[in-house]
Amino acid sequence: MDFTIITPSLNYGRFLADCLESVAGQAGASFEHLVIDGGSTDESALVAARFPHTVWREERDQGMSDAINKGFDRAKGDWVMWLNADDRLKPGALSAMLGFLRGTDADVVYGDWDFIDEGGAHLRHVVAPRWSLFVHVHHHCFIGSTAAFYRKSSVIGGGHRLRTDFRYVMDGEFYARLHTADLAFERVPVTVADFRLHGANASQRHLGKTRNLEVILAAERQHVESRAIRRAYGITLFTDPYLNGLVDGILWIAARGWKLVKKVF
Repeated sequence: MDFTIITPSLNYGRFLADCLESVAGQAGASFEHLVIDGGSTDESALVAARFPHTVWREERDQGMSDAINKGFDRAKGDWVMWLNADDRLKPGALSAMLGFLRGTDADVVYGDWDFIDEGGAHLRHVVAPRWSLFVHVHHHCFIGSTAAFYRKSSVIGGGHRLRTDFRYVMDGEFYARLHTADLAFERVPVTVADFRLHGANASQRHLGKTRNLEVILAAERQHVESRAIRRAYGITLFTDPYLNGLVDGILWIAARGWKLVKKVF
């Protein structure tokens, strides 16, 4: 089997049909589609029942990372990816990726994606740069999780899983850790997926200026995951967190410039 696609799901029934239909229409590659549901109370189960290609598994979990890990544990495909329940694959994406995957020695292969709005309308195209740990850690996680594929034998078979204590930047920590394990990354010129932006996105729901303490605390929890990644995998010069924060700002600017270079060369 060429691919395992894992979709973590919890009360996203309003988007799930789009996601499942985008996978069902893939041709030119063999795949399994595991939907790992954490106990939805909406129409998700009824939606999934309309798509016979899906393998529906409903059980309580510890969050999105845990649900994806459950899919990793059950994966049978040579290449594994996760596709969020509110996202969708581009037509022909799997067959296009397969042409590159059959000729690479890389362990993580990723492409480009489009941002779409809540209703599915195109917002903008994103071209990912070639891999750089420096950019990834000190600017932002630039690999779209719905546009990345992991070699089962080395990544999943190597025992690598998402950290369940990460709720927002679990993919960012995962990629940094895979790099430190000497696994190879490759970017290919394939537009893989549509990434849907809406108010309930985990990485988007805390954006904006506010004096609401609950919103601020939730945003800080998201930011602290990124800071933890920088401290664990990036450049740390001081023990004082405020001095490191100043250096982080300088490194962010440098990493942003290096990202532009990596897009061209």
